[in-house]
Amino acid sequence: MNSLVVGLGNALALAFSAIIRAKVRAVLTVLGILVGVAAVVIVTALGTGVQERITTQIKSLGSNMIWVFSQPNQSSGARSARGGGGRLTENDGKAILREATSVSAVVPYMQAQAQVVVADRNISTTVAGSTRAYFEVRGFTIAAGANFTDTDERTKAKVCLLGQTAKENLFGNQDAVGQVVRIGRYPFRVLGVLAGKGQTPGGEDQDDRVVMPVGTFRARVSPTAPGRVHVLLVSASDARTVNRAIDQIDGILRQRHGIEADKEPDFGIRSQAEFLKTQEEILGTLKALLIGIAMVALGVGGIGVMNIMLVSVTERTREIGIRMAIGAREADVRFQFLVEAVMLCVLGGIAGTAVGIGVIYALARALGWSMLLPPAALVVALATSFGTGVFFGFWPARRASRLDPIEALRHE
Repeated sequence: MNSLVVGLGNALALAFSAIIRAKVRAVLTVLGILVGVAAVVIVTALGTGVQERITTQIKSLGSNMIWVFSQPNQSSGARSARGGGGRLTENDGKAILREATSVSAVVPYMQAQAQVVVADRNISTTVAGSTRAYFEVRGFTIAAGANFTDTDERTKAKVCLLGQTAKENLFGNQDAVGQVVRIGRYPFRVLGVLAGKGQTPGGEDQDDRVVMPVGTFRARVSPTAPGRVHVLLVSASDARTVNRAIDQIDGILRQRHGIEADKEPDFGIRSQAEFLKTQEEILGTLKALLIGIAMVALGVGGIGVMNIMLVSVTERTREIGIRMAIGAREADVRFQFLVEAVMLCVLGGIAGTAVGIGVIYALARALGWSMLLPPAALVVALATSFGTGVFFGFWPARRASRLDPIEALRHE
């Protein structure tokens, strides 16, 4: 054991002195490994940050959310939900809430793009109509003012709440509660302002909106047949019951709309889990591509290490001959050059990790994202650089160990 430690110490000392003798060449060799390892570290942290951000955005859409929307089918020829057609109604939502055991809440939802005017300010924003429960289902909280009441819903009162972005665009730093905004031909009193939620995974600003009672929306913003809705927002009772809730919703709506099980429905159903799965697949593909590029960079760096080590073997042929003449075995020579190659790659790995962490910190500050580097990624980065040194250093080390001592001593 002691002889092994001594041998390793001597090999490290010889490798370090060889690197110091050719500093410029060593630095150029390390650069290739540095770039590859830094790329691996950055890609890993960036992937973790993007995944966490997407998960947060999807969760911001609501709790265990399911979207039920109208869609055309061959039998009914119904138009799309955003086009104003479809057969979804508030009564469909009430039936789902009443009959689906895995559903905890259902709210109708309608929206349109409209101009909202205050004094000399005129903005285009999303105007939405729903019920009081909408804010709870979607996870909105009221930062100032109050929600509209049941009476407001029944009487189709001209009242609304503003998202943070809409409020800032219309009123700036002024208090918006109690103010009047004009949408189309009608004045609406602002009852409250919603707390900010940020963007959806699709890049939509959830705070750039005006929300009002659904009856008011149908009567004042987008004339629609009574009871009709664009979308039903459904909240499953638990994350584990989402799929069961989807099956129950599908069965209830098929029965109500008279659509057989083997026929295409006139509605579609999507859940948060589907959005998350799609985003993860896209992210996984992108991550694999970037890691592939990083591996190519490591491979190029490894080839550089191998070439430099082959040059080193040629330059130090006489030194190798002297070592063999005084008793060094093939294994000793091979080990010496292998340690030197590994040391170069590990130095590149350490430098690449440091550069990667610096870039991650800069990106996190610039983008405002949480980009944490998992400890396992550091281990993988250093292990990869070590493996690169072993793989690409083996041939030069083997070549050095196979030199004929007599021929090596004659080398000038």
